[in-house]
Amino acid sequence: MAEGFYARHAKRWLDLGVAALLLVLLLPVLAVVALSVRVALGPGVLFRQPRAGQGGRPFILLKFRSMRNPRFPGEPDEARLTRFGRLLRASALDEVPQLVNVLRGEMSLVGPRPLPLEYLPRYTPRQAQRLRVLPGLAGLAQARGRNAVPWQARLEWDARYAARVTARGDVAAVLGTLGVLLARRGASAPGHATMPELPPRASPALRRAKGARKPSRARRRRGSA
Repeated sequence: MAEGFYARHAKRWLDLGVAALLLVLLLPVLAVVALSVRVALGPGVLFRQPRAGQGGRPFILLKFRSMRNPRFPGEPDEARLTRFGRLLRASALDEVPQLVNVLRGEMSLVGPRPLPLEYLPRYTPRQAQRLRVLPGLAGLAQARGRNAVPWQARLEWDARYAARVTARGDVAAVLGTLGVLLARRGASAPGHATMPELPPRASPALRRAKGARKPSRARRRRGSA
């Protein structure tokens, strides 16, 4: 459970102090990236999208754009993601505007990555535990490979993080995430431009039907004899 002085108080103070300091130090970088996005991808420097925050409450996530505007409705992300956009995602510079989300109290420096609102009904009760804490820029799943981590493993790491928030765990998550970024790993899932969509959760009736069709261990032994 996310409890203790660090989780209740110190974590937020650190978020405010570090996010404000980073924004000041990175202002020249932000200006260069913003200009590069405008030149490479056209009007509209920032990408804004509703995401699920703590408790499932929606907020507007901020990112630098990494895809050009679609030429026709439904154009796939793979076609819209340019070489410039791939470099931006690999470096994670497109995520830096989320420091503003941290200052607003919508995100933390460390926590599960904020996911689209339409994913909320797709979580199992275990996976929904990730919503008990603020989403973050870095996290346990990011430290293990970012978008290259499959959904089931990714959501399990998020649930584990939400179950116990500690200063040591946050430092490990930040260092691990930095290591993945420096190695330029995990910007996209294998075979995808970014990350495949989280599949819908099977209905209880469908899960019961699958369980009924599965032969028992004794029947499997008799069938293989």
